Amino acid sequence: MADLWLHDYQIAVLQHQNLVTQLALHQIQARRRRRRRRRRPQVPRAIWVRPWISRRRQFGKYDQLLVELRKEDQRAFKNFLRMPPEMYDELVQRVGPRITKQRTWYREPLDPGLKIAITLRHIASGTKYAAMKFGCRVPHNTQSLAVREVCQAIIDEYLDEAMTCPTTPEGWREIQISSWRSGTSHIPVVPLMGFYSIVLMALVDADYKFLWADVGSPGASPDAQIYNESELREMAEDGTIGFPAPDPLPNDYKDVPYFFVVDDAFGLRKHTMKRYTLRGLTDLEKIFNYRLSRARRVVENAFGILANRFQILLTTMQHHPSTVKIIVKACIVLHNLMRTRYPTEMSPKEMTENW
Repeated sequence: MADLWLHDYQIAVLQHQNLVTQLALHQIQARRRRRRRRRRPQVPRAIWVRPWISRRRQFGKYDQLLVELRKEDQRAFKNFLRMPPEMYDELVQRVGPRITKQRTWYREPLDPGLKIAITLRHIASGTKYAAMKFGCRVPHNTQSLAVREVCQAIIDEYLDEAMTCPTTPEGWREIQISSWRSGTSHIPVVPLMGFYSIVLMALVDADYKFLWADVGSPGASPDAQIYNESELREMAEDGTIGFPAPDPLPNDYKDVPYFFVVDDAFGLRKHTMKRYTLRGLTDLEKIFNYRLSRARRVVENAFGILANRFQILLTTMQHHPSTVKIIVKACIVLHNLMRTRYPTEMSPKEMTENW
């Protein structure tokens, strides 16, 4: 028994000596690293801003090209930023204070108008940051921060004004249409790893404006599931959406309820109307399907106008999914603003020709 106790004691002593040796070795290595660090010459950073970036005011598109387009060719200005100068000036006035940074001794902040111009050009053309940096002379990492910041500021400033779904009978009657169209669109996304899409589900009125939108559901989610889990269905089912009482259609005497016009992916409910299945239809059912498809065409036109104006929605967006949601929401808000301020600027006919 004494021999066993002596053996355990010797093992404990050896372990303690090994631990002390490792600690001493670690301290020696740390002192060597500190000596090397002190001996290493402190080389100052060569440049804080690349010379060609520092000449932004002399040769950048914001300070040169946009000024020329505003003075000489406002149609080209509108094509470049997808909005006329007056609308851009309004954005600078209302959104600018939200994105203005404090000037410091360290570095001069970007002008709010430049941030907005970069954002509008990015969502209008879908051009990548790496390609845009040579024209606007702003680094790509700075652009990525500015675009997200500006899009969020646009949403915060204009969402309640530009995109409000009615909740009272009077509000629905002000729209002056007999049905509202619901549709979906898939937006491809390339995150850091993999490839997938997110779904934009929207409710559109007859003026091609978005009344309600749900952005961000995975592309594999069925449309009916997204609708069933949305607040829109909940409000329609419990009556809080505020639909008016059934009214007769023009030149008719029978009362017709208010409903959403949807496609075949949705279920047939009290507040959703879809076409008959395509088997064994009578002539009246075929006529009904044709009339309903004409109403559904409004949704397709609205999505087409939106994507034609902001062509980033036609590309595979290389952003984080959370950033994609913000960009899409900002595009919808700007689309509604343009439809309100300039309702005849882009008609469905012009959209089809440009498509």
